[in-house]
Amino acid sequence: MAEYQERPATTTTTIIEKRSGGGMTFALLLLVVVVAVAAFFLVTSQTSKDNAVEGAATQVGQAASDVGAAAKDAVGDKGE
Repeated sequence: MAEYQERPATTTTTIIEKRSGGGMTFALLLLVVVVAVAAFFLVTSQTSKDNAVEGAATQVGQAASDVGAAAKDAVGDKGE
């Protein structure tokens, strides 16, 4: 006949860890918003600079055209 052996009572320990990730999520979200706003202002600023340079170049081109027209008029007046 087989002998019956009683198994020792085993205890189970449950460890519950509470992790709080709310602060880190908020910080990352805030960082993304700040980077997006900075990028927007950087692009807007660069576009404004480009538009100013384009406007100045147009004015210089117009002035050169006016000088050329004045030179033609001056030469035409002396030739008569």
